[in-house]
Amino acid sequence: MVFDTLHFAIIVFIVAALIFAASPLVIAGLIAPRTRGGDYRMPYECGVNPAGRAWDSFGFNYHIYALIFIAFDVDVLYLFPVGVAYRQMGGLFPLVELSYFLFFVLLAVIYFIAKGVFSWPKRLEL
Repeated sequence: MVFDTLHFAIIVFIVAALIFAASPLVIAGLIAPRTRGGDYRMPYECGVNPAGRAWDSFGFNYHIYALIFIAFDVDVLYLFPVGVAYRQMGGLFPLVELSYFLFFVLLAVIYFIAKGVFSWPKRLEL
């Protein structure tokens, strides 16, 4: 293999991309404030000191619902191009493809219902 100007340009751009990506991290590490005590670790609530159980984190169920929403939201986004291009394509093949896609989305919903993902558990007060 011959090393020519194209290879050199690729190497230069890779190095430049790595420097471009790493430089904000390095600069932030150098000039960031190094505060350790006081109110630094307190949760911020609009300037008011936190009261009650402010250190409690959200339940994991909120994260699961967010991930499921994102997954199905992205699946629905796949339906828009199909709806636009469906009239331009002939035959039943697009309908069969769409049916397969919706079948697997429905299968995922049935699986989540069977696993109890959509049932909201009662929060335990400790």
